[in-house]
Amino acid sequence: MSVLVVGLSHRSAPVEVLERAAVVADEVPKLLDEMLRATHVSEAVLLSTCNRIEVYAVVDAFHGGLADVSAVLSRHAGMPLPELTEHVYVHYAGSAVQHLFAVSSGLDSMVVGEAQILGQLRNAYAAADKAGTVGRVLHELAQQALRVGKRVHASTGIDSAGASVVSEALADAAAALGGSLAGRRAVVVGAGAMGSLAAAHLRRAEAAEIVVLNRSPQRAGRLAENTAAQGTPARAGGLDALADELVDADLMIACTGAVGTVVDEATVADAVAGRSARPLVVCDLGLPRDVDAAVAALPGVTVIDLVALQRRLSDGPRGAAVAAAQELVAEEAQAYLAAQRSAEVTPTVTALRRRASEVIDAELLRLDSRLPDLDARVRDEFTRSVRRVVDKLLHTPTVQVKRLAEGPDGDSYAAALRALFELDPQTPAAVALQRSGDVIAALEARTEPAGPEEATG
Repeated sequence: MSVLVVGLSHRSAPVEVLERAAVVADEVPKLLDEMLRATHVSEAVLLSTCNRIEVYAVVDAFHGGLADVSAVLSRHAGMPLPELTEHVYVHYAGSAVQHLFAVSSGLDSMVVGEAQILGQLRNAYAAADKAGTVGRVLHELAQQALRVGKRVHASTGIDSAGASVVSEALADAAAALGGSLAGRRAVVVGAGAMGSLAAAHLRRAEAAEIVVLNRSPQRAGRLAENTAAQGTPARAGGLDALADELVDADLMIACTGAVGTVVDEATVADAVAGRSARPLVVCDLGLPRDVDAAVAALPGVTVIDLVALQRRLSDGPRGAAVAAAQELVAEEAQAYLAAQRSAEVTPTVTALRRRASEVIDAELLRLDSRLPDLDARVRDEFTRSVRRVVDKLLHTPTVQVKRLAEGPDGDSYAAALRALFELDPQTPAAVALQRSGDVIAALEARTEPAGPEEATG
């Protein structure tokens, strides 16, 4: 079983395609269930953000797994598979691990180094775990990816500027409004994670007032209360208040995560009619887009959306911090893969030791039948001697095969052991032995403890 990544992002697809493929939170369990009901997928996590849709799956075959995952994404996006695959990228096995670590570190983000992806990845894992589509492989991989992401952000300075899609959009908005958001009045449409981040950035930019509008006024109220508690005047309301609030606003940020248009052209046009030609900046950070495309044609309105941000940020920074982060991600990926390969050889080593124990036990039974009157002390000493000899003979090959297994071709050494000794590490006995260790413990209880130089690998 190997990990497969199938995804679309700002690097591979235009916003129009990302919009069609975007998955809102309520749809995630259904898509995950569809993938697990396919033939080749045993685990799956779906990550959907404002600039990427990615599936991390554990599959038993590359081509079969790719076909299963792609078919689900194609049906969801309502796009023919050949059309969708023009924009899809694929990573497999080691490449999949390194890609996930790069994503969690912010290296693959539209704003290189943004830390918001860590929370999004954590939420994606939690959703899959709740849906019952996470097993041992993706659990371990996701936890390691989150740890790597935290380490990269903490030790490389890649996020020292605190940049995100929200902060970059607000920087463009400030430029359109004369260079500063200080003293400006802002309307935030959406009270989720992106809305909270927008409110925090506006507060730090010294906005005069923030109005939070949401389908759920209660949720908007909580965000407004938190914002006001930190010193910035804030109010809350429902989406039906949008036209009235826009009359006096300088800036609107829309980031709801809803499906379909939330801010229509007629609503903004009504507000523009009462603004006396004052400029209005609209930041549309939704995927799919929250704001009707026709809004950009209204007089005095400047629209900043993901398309504009993607165009401006396509040649992101490649400084020393990014280089250090890339090196750290590569190092962590290599270490993780080495540990996985080493763990995979454990059943073979267990089977080899079991075979040795079986041979010893058989020979001791044969000795008992031939020399039934053998003195007990002599028999015990003979047993200890035989076991010490076998332990010493097995020590080097078992230590070496574990070490060699960490390399890129490590599985070949385990395969050689299996062939030479005719081992089957997947037999029920071997699996039971691996889980409990009762047989080895019982056998070792009959021998003296080995010295350090006699310890097995």
